[in-house]
Amino acid sequence: MKLTITGFSNSGKTTVFNALTGQNLETPMYATLVSSGAEPHIGIVKIPDERIERLSSIYQPKKTTHATVEYIDFAGVTKGDLSQNTKVFNLIKDADAVVHVVRTFEDPSIAHPLGDINPLRDVQSFEAELILGDLEFVEKRLQKIEEQAKKGKKQDEADRGLLQKCKKALEEEISLRNMEFTEEEKRLMLPYQFLSIMPEIITINVSEKDISSEQAAGYKQEIEEYFRKTGHGVIPPVIILCGKIEMEIAQLPPDEARAFLDDLGIEEPAMHKLCRISYDALGLMPFFTVGKDEVRAWTIKIGTSAQQSAGKIHSDIERGFIRAEVVSYDDFIASDGDMSTVKQKGLARLEGKTYQVRNGDIINFKFNV
Repeated sequence: MKLTITGFSNSGKTTVFNALTGQNLETPMYATLVSSGAEPHIGIVKIPDERIERLSSIYQPKKTTHATVEYIDFAGVTKGDLSQNTKVFNLIKDADAVVHVVRTFEDPSIAHPLGDINPLRDVQSFEAELILGDLEFVEKRLQKIEEQAKKGKKQDEADRGLLQKCKKALEEEISLRNMEFTEEEKRLMLPYQFLSIMPEIITINVSEKDISSEQAAGYKQEIEEYFRKTGHGVIPPVIILCGKIEMEIAQLPPDEARAFLDDLGIEEPAMHKLCRISYDALGLMPFFTVGKDEVRAWTIKIGTSAQQSAGKIHSDIERGFIRAEVVSYDDFIASDGDMSTVKQKGLARLEGKTYQVRNGDIINFKFNV
C-alpha cells in the first residue's frame, strides 16, 4: 500500500511524514524543491495490529512480519502552476491514495501560499488543481487521438467516448470520483490513473492548542459538508492531528510516548489512526499465516478469494491451490491459542478456491505444484 502525502506548500506535509514514519527530516520551504530536482522522501511503516502481536507472543516465531504502508513526501501543489503541479501529479499517480494535509496552524515565520488560514478554501482549491490536471491530460489524449485518426489509424470509439465524457465533467469542475461509470468504462480508465478519482484522506494539521478544540471540529464539519454537497454524499475520511506534537511523540520510546499521549488526551498516535483509516478507505484487510518460523500479516482487498490470497504468498501456491485450512482469529484466541483445541471444537474449516477470505483469518494453504 503506497500513499503520497500532498497538499499546498507549507502545510506541514514533511512534519506529518515524520510523525507517521518516525523519521526526523528537516522541514524546509518547498517552493523550489521540484525545480531543484530534489528527491521525494520515502518511509516504510509497519501497520499496527494487536492481533499479530498476540499471535507472535503465542508462537514465538523466528520472525514476525507486519503488513506495511509506504509513505511518500514531496513538494507541495502550487495554485495555478500547472508546470510544477504536473511533476507532483506524476508522483501522486503511482500511489494507491493521497493523504491531503490541510493547514490550520498559525505561524508568522511560515507564509501560507494562499495568504491566510482558510482550510475549506484550501480543500476546494486543491480539488480544483486535481481537476485541472486531469483536464489537461484528457485534452492532450483526445488531441492525440484526433491526430492519429487524420493519419488513417483506427481509433477505439469506446475510449474516445469515455475521454469526452470525462472532459465534459472536468470542464464543469466535477471530480471524476463524483461521476458514474459503467464497469467497462472503469476498465478503460485504469491505465489513465486519473487524479480526481483517487481515494483521498484529508488530514487537518492543527496547532497544539487546537487538538481538541471546537474550532478544529468546526473545520472538519465544514470540509465534510463541502464533500457531502459536491460528492453526492461521498465523504473522504477527515482526521484532525497536530503534526508537530505527533512528530515529537514518534521520536519517543513507547512508554514515554504513551504517557505523553495520555497527558494530551490523545487516544492513539496519528500513525495508528491513519494506517487504519487508509486500510478502510482502500477496502483492504489482513489475513495471517502462523508458525514457528514466521508469523505474518498479508494485505488483500476485501472480497479476495482464497486462491487469489494464496497468490499474495507465492504464485506457485495460487497455481497449485488445493484448499485452504481456515481458522478465525477470534476462534483461535477463544481456544486459548491452541490449534489442536480449535480442531477439537470443530472450528477449523476447509475452504475451496472461491471462498472469500475474511478479516483476520488464519490460513494454511494446501497446494501441489
